Amino acid sequence: MAVPKKKTSKAKKNMRRAHDAVTAPGISTCPQCQEPKRPHRVCSNCGTYKGKEIVSSDEI
Repeated sequence: MAVPKKKTSKAKKNMRRAHDAVTAPGISTCPQCQEPKRPHRVCSNCGTYKGKEIVSSDEI
């Protein structure tokens, strides 16, 4: 069974983990109702996307 010859240093361990950080999702504002929403998705407040009503207001 393979076993490491030397202990991995803190610097090497942290370099390997440098790309594992979680980033917050992007937030944009809806041009219709000015509510915050995720980009490239239908607004959950007014149901519009790119200026067109996708989901009717009675379904929301």
